[in-house]
Amino acid sequence: MDLIKKLEDLSRRFVEVTAMVADPELVRDQKKYKEVMRENQHLSELMALYDDYKAVLKGIEDDTVLVTQEDDREMKELAREELKELEERKPRLEEEIKLKLIPPDPLDEKNIILEIRSAAGGDEASLFVRDLWEMYCHLAERKGWKTETMEAQETEVGGFNKIVTSISGKFVYGTLRWESGVHRVQRVPATEAQGRIQTSTATVAVLPEAEETEIDIRPEDVRVDVMRAGGPGGQCVNTTDSAVRLTHIPTGIVVIQQDEKSQVKNKAKAFRVLRARLFDLEESKKQAERADARKSMVGTGARSEKIRTYNFPQDRVTDHRINLSLHNLPGFMMGNMDDLLDALNVYAKEEQLRDVSELGEK
Repeated sequence: MDLIKKLEDLSRRFVEVTAMVADPELVRDQKKYKEVMRENQHLSELMALYDDYKAVLKGIEDDTVLVTQEDDREMKELAREELKELEERKPRLEEEIKLKLIPPDPLDEKNIILEIRSAAGGDEASLFVRDLWEMYCHLAERKGWKTETMEAQETEVGGFNKIVTSISGKFVYGTLRWESGVHRVQRVPATEAQGRIQTSTATVAVLPEAEETEIDIRPEDVRVDVMRAGGPGGQCVNTTDSAVRLTHIPTGIVVIQQDEKSQVKNKAKAFRVLRARLFDLEESKKQAERADARKSMVGTGARSEKIRTYNFPQDRVTDHRINLSLHNLPGFMMGNMDDLLDALNVYAKEEQLRDVSELGEK
């Protein structure tokens, strides 16, 4: 990859985009306005790095001349020290620029629907679902995101068989997009009298929340059923037909919403979840079409893929996709996940950059 040529091309594009931003007519098309502003922000950050890079290259050139041609010993020594610093900085800056060359995914700015379900492990799995849900809620609180419970199927031991939560805020999907998959816990359950370590699993799905204009759901494609809400053990928690079940006939996707006492509110929530699942289905198809033989090591985000182990006896959390283990598991469960989330996002960008470079060489 010819870095300078690429940056010069983008520099010319930045001039064009800057002119587009200044055009008052742009705001008339909100979709195009968002796209242009996103590109402008990305190119602006990239150009700032390019300015730094040009300054480093110029400094290396000037200091090399001084080291080889300057007669003053003191000036030559100062130039030699500065040259060493600049030569060390140059590859680091190049790596930063290469990662920045990957344009931001428009999905990264989206809010999400977070679905967590118990898998293997019975009661302990349901308790692990609660722990994961609380972990993401703590993270959301730290980042100033807003959470809203969409659906909760509580168990008699205080866990959840399933819990669905919407999370809204800045860069939510971009932060959590790699959390989809199977999460495994190894610990002595609170329900275990013998003190034996048990392995349980839960599945996490991170769905970018779609706007109504992005997913067209035809009324004739959805069957709407209303019923009375039920709770743990089958007891009735509502005496009116407030629960709503949506069946999307073309895909077979079923959404049940019963947390609200109002049928209208449950129906609105159900359609939000349905839109998110349909949007995720469309995006998955696009990714499958774009994917080549070599899949990213970060993973596909499939629910069947085991991505992480939470080992409580060893105070360790391990992400199997990037072979990274961190300690202080109690802190991690309190939402202090940034080191791992940042490592996943950087690794994903490096994989994407590698794919782009390989395509360019063919």
